[in-house]
Amino acid sequence: MPLQVFNTLTRRKEEFQPREPGKVSIYVCGVTPYNFCHVGNARPYLVWDVFRRYFAYKGYSVRYVQNFTDVDDKIINKAREEGTGALAVADRYIKAYFADMDALGIQRADVYPRVTDHIPDIIRVVAGLVKSGHAYVLDGDVYYSVESFQEYGKLSGRSLEELNAGARVEVNEKKHHPMDFALWKAAKEGEPAWDSPWGPGRPGWHIECSVMALKYLGAGFDFHGGGSDLIFPHHENEIAQSEAYTGSTFARYWVHNGFVNMGGEKMAKSVGNVVRVRDVLERFPGAALRYYMLSTHYRSPIDFSLEEMPAAQRGWERLHHLEENLARVLGAGAPAVPAQLSTDARALLAKLDRYRRDFEAAMDDDFNTAQALATLFDLARDLNAYLAAGEVSGERAYVLAQGREVFLTLGGVLGLTGLKAGAQENAALLEGLIELVAELRQEARRRKDFATADRVRDRLAELGVILEDTAQGPRWRFK
Repeated sequence: MPLQVFNTLTRRKEEFQPREPGKVSIYVCGVTPYNFCHVGNARPYLVWDVFRRYFAYKGYSVRYVQNFTDVDDKIINKAREEGTGALAVADRYIKAYFADMDALGIQRADVYPRVTDHIPDIIRVVAGLVKSGHAYVLDGDVYYSVESFQEYGKLSGRSLEELNAGARVEVNEKKHHPMDFALWKAAKEGEPAWDSPWGPGRPGWHIECSVMALKYLGAGFDFHGGGSDLIFPHHENEIAQSEAYTGSTFARYWVHNGFVNMGGEKMAKSVGNVVRVRDVLERFPGAALRYYMLSTHYRSPIDFSLEEMPAAQRGWERLHHLEENLARVLGAGAPAVPAQLSTDARALLAKLDRYRRDFEAAMDDDFNTAQALATLFDLARDLNAYLAAGEVSGERAYVLAQGREVFLTLGGVLGLTGLKAGAQENAALLEGLIELVAELRQEARRRKDFATADRVRDRLAELGVILEDTAQGPRWRFK
């Protein structure tokens, strides 16, 4: 089936039709780097990492752009607190951001534009909006005139009057309309500033994303993403200024993830109910947090609880142990294709095809990762049963190799399979230790010290390793 995606702009699921055949263009609003990322900050980047992987799985060439707002009131205030420069603050927290995202297995964007590298581009677009009558200058500031854009409010689905009634806006009686927003802010003492036709100053928040998205993707790009808290005012304002400037559609599909809540409220630094990503990573592997997030549909809210993380870790470990067990028994080679296949082998191969179709159906239904994950577990259950049923050779090795390919491919779309080099080294060390313990247990059995042998077997079972005695010698696998 074709991919159906919920478009915030139209408030319904739509069949995805790319701007260019075989290509997907994506812009996601990035962080303001003034502090460490919390779990709520991380959700949109994890969500879009999976979307991007799925597009690649379907054969698309993906161009993914994610900005850094590296000049902002919060960064300036942080720099004052620390007695350092705003760019030094931004640089430090951008590095911390990458460390957190790498630990979550989030692939790097194709472009990470920074606001401070695009000041001339921003000035050019602001000047164009002033020239066309969509913006006006006021005491060194430049404001966008919301009344100049007839479709203002189309993303949030509310009229200008409704938005004005419910919004908290800057009080400035000189503005033409209370909802008008700053494109350029006049310089204040001690703040970063750049020369412009309206005097020294710096960009407003909303114009930055418009300019960078247009520069790297062009008008009418496919997807604009971010958290649902950005629908208004940020994304609404992006549409207004971008479409006024270009005269054409800014982005075609607007996709927003739900909040991460904690204690009944949206996780936010201003509320103080945040859990930093790095604090979670001190206690759990990044894959466990990834698993936790993907167990909920991206548009639904998540009520985050550290108490639920051990269960998420166990869930991911079930998948990870299967990956390790298959790697151990199959190695790196490709088993030969048998001349004939048994009924059981043909049945499992048919299931592999069905699982792939079920996984695709889930992801094609507005990226339903929770259902896709359930399908991955069904596949893992069948592969574990087949793996435990007998010696891995001949036909069985071939079928398991086919199953491993499907398992790793589908798991890779979710970012839940595949190890980095460091993790592979740890896995090799763990396997070596288990092999050593198994050999020592065999020596105990040869000495007829069955009490020690049984104690070793039982202790390994408590640790999640199943040790079996066979005619060919001991075999082990993870639970």
